[in-house]
Amino acid sequence: MTRRAAVLALIGSVAACGFTPVYGPQGGGTALVNAIDLPEPSDDSQYVFNRRFEERMGRGGGAAPYRLTTRIQIDDQDIGATSAGSVTRVRLIGRVFFTLTDTATGEVVRDARTNAFTGYSTTGATVATSAAQRDAQERLMILLADQVIDDLVLHVSNVPTAGSTP
Repeated sequence: MTRRAAVLALIGSVAACGFTPVYGPQGGGTALVNAIDLPEPSDDSQYVFNRRFEERMGRGGGAAPYRLTTRIQIDDQDIGATSAGSVTRVRLIGRVFFTLTDTATGEVVRDARTNAFTGYSTTGATVATSAAQRDAQERLMILLADQVIDDLVLHVSNVPTAGSTP
């Protein structure tokens, strides 16, 4: 069997099994694009989370059919130290508890949580350590926003596309 025949056979078998691309015409991802309203950010972490969410899913605005509420929790953990006891590395552990609600009915469509971690070095100057901490927090919020989006797209496949009737 040639490579081309193998690829065509694979594509045919995937299509036959009922596979629907998540961002395809009938996919769950398409229904949520520009359809989710986010709360106003209350701090830098929420701002970065919202920015990343809107980069990938668009801005739903106040008239969006769904509302996403989030509670972000960040803990830090010292994971490296010198023999003198100075901290050399910090791990940031982030959790997002989120609820997607249908704004018309008030029905909870998805209620879940996700978590991720990242770290930064504290061995530089104070300014360098502060910059590394801000960068790590931004990376953590991007990771968490991506995970929330992935969760919603994978688990919320039965929502109608914005503007359509169920």
